[in-house]
Amino acid sequence: MIVRTVAQTTGTPHHASGPGWDSKRLIVAADQVGYSVHDTTVKEGAEQILEYKHHIEANYCFAGEGEVVDVASGITYPLRPGTIYVLDKHDRHILRALKGDLRLVCVFNPALAGAETHQADGSYAPLDTAATD
Repeated sequence: MIVRTVAQTTGTPHHASGPGWDSKRLIVAADQVGYSVHDTTVKEGAEQILEYKHHIEANYCFAGEGEVVDVASGITYPLRPGTIYVLDKHDRHILRALKGDLRLVCVFNPALAGAETHQADGSYAPLDTAATD
């Protein structure tokens, strides 16, 4: 059984951040469960252009309000507590935190190693080239 808290993860190599975002990676590739789980905060006013070329990501919003834009279609979807969105086709998207910090539980498949930050194109490197623990 794996039991971890956000407090235990804060300040460790599994606590990653970048401009406008902060992510505590609670479950990572080394846990060998096939996915990673993150507690992620996107700061109010932040906008990120992302495209996970090597991962499928599900995001469950539990605080704040924002929106996600599907770049291919131009459709904007509102995000508020109780909303989930899944980037099941490696969708290029724009994520915006509009009202309060956007708080998300993020699940990645394949799992992230834990210390990754976004590459210039908004993706994470595939695990075989990412730093592992």
